[in-house]
Amino acid sequence: MTFKGRSFLTLQDYSKEEILYLLDLAAELKAKKKRGETGHLLEGKNIVLIFDKTSTRTRCSFEVAVLDEGGHATFLTNSQMGKKESVEDTARVLGRLYDGIEYRGFDMNVCRTLRDCSGVPVFNGLTDDDHPTQVLADFMTAREHIGGSLDSMKMAYIGDGRNNVALALMTGAAKVGMDFAVGSPAELFPAESFMKKMDAFAAQSGSTLTVTTDPYEAVEGADIIYTDVWVSMGEEDRMEERIRLLRDYQVTSDLMAATGRKTIFEHCLPAFHDLNTVISREVARKYGAKYGLESGEMEVTDEVFRSPASVVFDEAENRMHTIKAVLVSHLV
Repeated sequence: MTFKGRSFLTLQDYSKEEILYLLDLAAELKAKKKRGETGHLLEGKNIVLIFDKTSTRTRCSFEVAVLDEGGHATFLTNSQMGKKESVEDTARVLGRLYDGIEYRGFDMNVCRTLRDCSGVPVFNGLTDDDHPTQVLADFMTAREHIGGSLDSMKMAYIGDGRNNVALALMTGAAKVGMDFAVGSPAELFPAESFMKKMDAFAAQSGSTLTVTTDPYEAVEGADIIYTDVWVSMGEEDRMEERIRLLRDYQVTSDLMAATGRKTIFEHCLPAFHDLNTVISREVARKYGAKYGLESGEMEVTDEVFRSPASVVFDEAENRMHTIKAVLVSHLV
């Protein structure tokens, strides 16, 4: 398979076989790291990391992935991009200096401009519409804990059905043949235009896609229950609106049990499951009494988050291994 020179912006651009290849390569690279073997696959390669949104896992995963294989990563802060210099002009400069560009921000068009104007591969670390590197880590974790092929699994996503993670997961599922269900308020369903595109992918792969307002219907027969925060980055001023819409879409032990089978719990993190963050304490103070959120538990209960079914920290580690696979395959 030929990946060299391509940009990794969305899994919509990748076939089932290509996605599975990247997951297999990630497993090989993970095993190599566990053996303590030093890598050289990115030796001589320089990658610049641009973050317009805050990050823990994505930034650290890209930096460690590059360094593990002998490359060099520049975390670019206080750049002029979009302020005193256009994205196009910035791309043309960075393309002269670097072998690849990672971008994490709001608008997918920034990724596209960086790709079109830099002349080097661009990697989407998250935009408002997509989060493809996260999906690879989620699928890798599912294969490790469930076993078997992805097209024999069902994933249920509970919560905000039109956020970037939900849309990216549905894209990946529709591509690889995984059954996928969204349990979400109707106000937060994926757009009809997006669903038409996904239905076309699903028709090719054999995936079944379901969107419902009933979370218990969504999780029936699910091997994986997935959720994400109720308020995405950039929407913080809509906290109470999201709480009102999503209060009945919390992942609880009862919901986990409703699958009728052994089910794992996945979350892209960070998660609001206790009072150990500034935001969860603020939500508890302002909305706890009104919506029953005094414990700081929002999208998932602390019981589920800390349960043996929770594989969230394996997911977090696998961000690095799958990102490494993307970089190695696209730059070497």
